[in-house]
Amino acid sequence: MSDTSSTSPSRRSGTWPLRIAMGLFAIGLLAIIGIFGWAAFADSEPGLWLYLLAMCAPLGFLCGVAFALWSGRRSR
Repeated sequence: MSDTSSTSPSRRSGTWPLRIAMGLFAIGLLAIIGIFGWAAFADSEPGLWLYLLAMCAPLGFLCGVAFALWSGRRSR
């Protein structure tokens, strides 16, 4: 049996943009959950920082779509 892991290029080196996109999306989702939680448990409005963090969700989604399009296979 031959070991093909040493001859084929690693796919992990090109996934750092995807990891960043997933991280931004997760931060945005947590901020959105925080906004709803704040409204349920507090009498005041959430701070501006929470709304700005919630903008990470669409930013992460767009980065993920851009990564998928950029790393996809080319048509012949």
